[in-house]
Amino acid sequence: MPRARPELPTLKKVAAAAGVSASTVSRVYSHPQLLRPETVTRVRAVADELGYVPHHPARALKTGRIGAIAVVVPDIANPFFPPVIRAAEDRAHDRDIYTLLADTDEMTEKEVTLLVQLQRRTDGVVLVSSRLSTEAIRNRSTLHPLVLVNRDVEGVSRVLVDTAAGMREAVDHLADLAHRHVVYLAGPSSSWSDGQRRAAVLDRAQRRGVRVTVLGPHRPEHDEGMRAAAAVLETGATAVIAFDDVLAQGVLAGCAAAGVRIPQEMSLIGCDDILAVRTAPPLTTVRGPSRQAGALAVDFLLRLIDGVREETVERLPAPLVVRETTGPAPA
Repeated sequence: MPRARPELPTLKKVAAAAGVSASTVSRVYSHPQLLRPETVTRVRAVADELGYVPHHPARALKTGRIGAIAVVVPDIANPFFPPVIRAAEDRAHDRDIYTLLADTDEMTEKEVTLLVQLQRRTDGVVLVSSRLSTEAIRNRSTLHPLVLVNRDVEGVSRVLVDTAAGMREAVDHLADLAHRHVVYLAGPSSSWSDGQRRAAVLDRAQRRGVRVTVLGPHRPEHDEGMRAAAAVLETGATAVIAFDDVLAQGVLAGCAAAGVRIPQEMSLIGCDDILAVRTAPPLTTVRGPSRQAGALAVDFLLRLIDGVREETVERLPAPLVVRETTGPAPA
């Protein structure tokens, strides 16, 4: 005879074991912020011990919510995005909300398709470094709760990492080291962050009397940076500011292959501080608080899902961190 399936613990059994009402158990998994932290901790511990799993479809029928959000990124292989994703998942998990992950592979058509699909499967979306047009983003935000990370669209709640300020610091740092010709190694042409970083470099360089050669666009990949190293060396510049650490790491490898010493013959600066301490020598870079951005974005999104429709904007500082890939301009 087939073995009978074990009876799954119910919400009422958890309530009885924890000594609370069934409605309290329900709130632990739907609105824990309404309860005392010690109550939430005790009920979750009892539920975990019993093997209780909240029934999301039942909750959706009762509340009209699915109990899921999505995080959409342009390239999961880029080291900047995993900390954002992890922080978003952790914050959502605290509210007993599960997280779906989607990768657009830098393709706007795929991004649109995913957002349409996720509208039916989630309560809202955290959209990171979107490559869509401003009009497309505004349109999607009217159809489904949406929060942006690193995309500045008026009328849509967003978390912005202010790497432009760090890029201005980077130019000042190089100018103070007597560099007079700098390469800006650009990222994707559809990247809002690249536009902000490039504009900051060009503006501050003009003020400091530094010549800038812009090379790109480039997909933020190690091999792209490595291939770009030859073009960088041909410019005669004495320093490079890369769109991100991944491109900078590629340039570092390309310069090493060409026998160019960093920082003695070429100074190098990255952005995001995602690989900097792992390079040899350690990379000077602009530090972006990616985990904080992911957590805040989920906070903003959950407020939208709860019916708070006001626009929320947070700008996070991203300072320059000087390490060992920058030095005085060669004579």
